[in-house]
Amino acid sequence: MDVISFADIAVVSCGTLTMELTHLKKQGFLNAKHIFFTTPGLHENIKELEIQLVRQIKKAKKIVDRVLVVYGGKFCYVNADEPLRTMDTIIKEQGWGVVRINATHCMDMMASEEEREKIAQEVAGGEKVWWMTPGWVRFRKQVFKGWDKGLANENFPRHTGGAIVLDAIGFLDKYMEKNPEEFLEYCDWMGIPMQAYPVSLDRFKYLLTAQAKILMSN
Repeated sequence: MDVISFADIAVVSCGTLTMELTHLKKQGFLNAKHIFFTTPGLHENIKELEIQLVRQIKKAKKIVDRVLVVYGGKFCYVNADEPLRTMDTIIKEQGWGVVRINATHCMDMMASEEEREKIAQEVAGGEKVWWMTPGWVRFRKQVFKGWDKGLANENFPRHTGGAIVLDAIGFLDKYMEKNPEEFLEYCDWMGIPMQAYPVSLDRFKYLLTAQAKILMSN
C-alpha cells in the first residue's frame, strides 16, 4: 500500500467509526490533524444527518482546503421524500476539495461485499446475516434510537445467520468480558446471536488512501 500523508486533509466521519479512526491515528497511519465526527446512527434521521454533516464539513473547510468524508453512500442516506437526493449530492454541494470514501456503508469499509459473502458462508452457512461494526455495539442507544422490541422483531430474526460484527480492533471480546449481561441482553433484544469476526483494517486504509490521493492531486 502506498504511503500518503493526511496532514493537509481534515476527516469528517460518522461517529460510528470513532474507534477505528482513533486506532489508525494512534498507529500513525492517519496523521490528519483534525477529525470531526457526527453523532453515531444518524442514518435513522437523515435530516439531522445532513445538518450535522454539512456543519462539520464547513467547520473543517475553515481550517484546511481538503476534506475526506467517511460516510457510506446509498445505505447511510436514504431520502424517501427526495429519492434522487443522495449522499453524493450533498458532497457535491460542498464544492471543491471535498470527497467521500468509496463504500456503501461502514461494514463495506471493513470488508467488501465479496468478502462478506465468504464470511457468511464460513460462519453462517450462507444464511442471511445482520452485519455490524463495533460502533453498532458501543453506540447501540444512538444507532437504534427509537427502536422498541416490536421493531427489533420485525427486522432482526429474519437474519437467520445471526449478527456478525466485523471487528478490526478486538472490541467485542473485551466488551463481552466486561459487560456479559449487557451483551446477552443485546442479543436477546435482537432475537439473534451475535459474534465477532476478526478482520484487518487494510481495506479501510486502502479506501482512505485512495481518496487522499485524489484530494492531494488537485
